[in-house]
Amino acid sequence: MLTRIVAVLVHDHMAQAAPPGVDPREFLEAVAEDTYELVAGLELVTPVLITSVPGLEEIVWPGTEIITIEPGEPLRAVLGRLPGDQAAVIGADAPDLPPLLVGKLFRELGRAEITVCPAEGGGAVALACSLPLPGWADPDLDDPDVVATLRAQAPGPRRVATTPGWHRLRTFGDVERLDPGLEGWDNTRALIAAR
Repeated sequence: MLTRIVAVLVHDHMAQAAPPGVDPREFLEAVAEDTYELVAGLELVTPVLITSVPGLEEIVWPGTEIITIEPGEPLRAVLGRLPGDQAAVIGADAPDLPPLLVGKLFRELGRAEITVCPAEGGGAVALACSLPLPGWADPDLDDPDVVATLRAQAPGPRRVATTPGWHRLRTFGDVERLDPGLEGWDNTRALIAAR
């Protein structure tokens, strides 16, 4: 059976999306914890937290591996530090990402080497690949045209697949995209409601 890792990637710039009246650090922690909880609730995957932000041990379940990275460390290097046969990396600023989209990332690896869940407004919410990452690929979730970039790097266009897209919380206005009818994102919901 394949060993699948799903890593939640946390960067300190995610605090910039805190709405007015919400503490940026508390917002970052709430969003990251919600995204981690989504991942930790998935079956047949091992959750990992990858972070350039210190002090996030409290948001993960005991025994979860935490990989500390430098701010700006390339995703290629980060993926090189993950164990397993396949890995997905999800930006921590997607607390309401439907679990089904994570499953689709892995399913598409049956026909492609890299799968991208595009983000509304550019970039990617998540990316999945077999490990080790193909030598031709140098992905970046914040590249505005990540799919085109990866397809240009690939030896053939069918090496990169996409799933339906989703949104990320990159500015305080993006909080309006959170759907109160969707389950999950409880910490973010409580924090926003309290302001």
